[in-house]
Amino acid sequence: MEFKHYDDIKLFFFDTFDILIRHESQNLIPLGNIIIGNEGTDKTGWRDTTNWFMATVSDENGINLTAVMTPPHNLTLYATDNKIDDSVLTCLVTGILESDFVIPGVMSENALAESFANTYSKICNRKYSIRKKQRIYELLQVTPNIPLVGSLRMAGEPDMSFFPYWLEGFKSDCFGLTPKIKNDMSDYRYHIASGKMYFLEDNGIPVSMAKINREMETACGISYVYTPPYFRGKGYATSCVSALSSLALNRGFTRCVLYTDLENPASNSIYQKIGYRQICDSLEIVFY
Repeated sequence: MEFKHYDDIKLFFFDTFDILIRHESQNLIPLGNIIIGNEGTDKTGWRDTTNWFMATVSDENGINLTAVMTPPHNLTLYATDNKIDDSVLTCLVTGILESDFVIPGVMSENALAESFANTYSKICNRKYSIRKKQRIYELLQVTPNIPLVGSLRMAGEPDMSFFPYWLEGFKSDCFGLTPKIKNDMSDYRYHIASGKMYFLEDNGIPVSMAKINREMETACGISYVYTPPYFRGKGYATSCVSALSSLALNRGFTRCVLYTDLENPASNSIYQKIGYRQICDSLEIVFY
């Protein structure tokens, strides 16, 4: 087994892209990240590749395992063709230790995430716990004749009057963070200026939001789905995600991909109603 640590994103992209794209929807996050890093036009926050951890484990037949971490986010992994080998994971962990990187956690397909966590915790004498159980969904066609309300529009600068509160509400719902509006507005404006954040309006009032992200060869991600508590239970999230998914497909993507929290049955039900189908389950595991 050979562990290879990369400092050059373009070389890492060249070596791993064709492997990750075999399961494009499953690898939405690592694929989207290396595409952003390889393009190099957006270096805000975690998108600056300077501090990234990028590695592969290979044998005589090629790459067995791909690993990429974009601090402060967790390590993401892909076992080629989803074939998990404990000796490959041991090689990766040994290489991580020699590279002097600290891994705060891992997010990957269930079996791979647990196998890595077991290996990493034993070798590094650390404990771990599951932070979130997720499901990855893929949509090829929006279910026809879904009753929809409101209209979709792209976010703009005037939406800064309320968007920061919505984004912090999203983070609170998804990650359990205490809502706190930052004094620095740059992160909020980044989302607005991206041209990928959309709001659903009902009678001219914004009621729900969602964003297109991680645009790949045939797939794109749908994320930042949020409806303020006052507007929930009125079908707004269904309408917002349905309309944005249709917009993405009409632009030429053949599939839309999103992550859900398995502890939120309401959102899972909504997405399946729209036409999203399960690809695999994913775990977010943290070390301590």
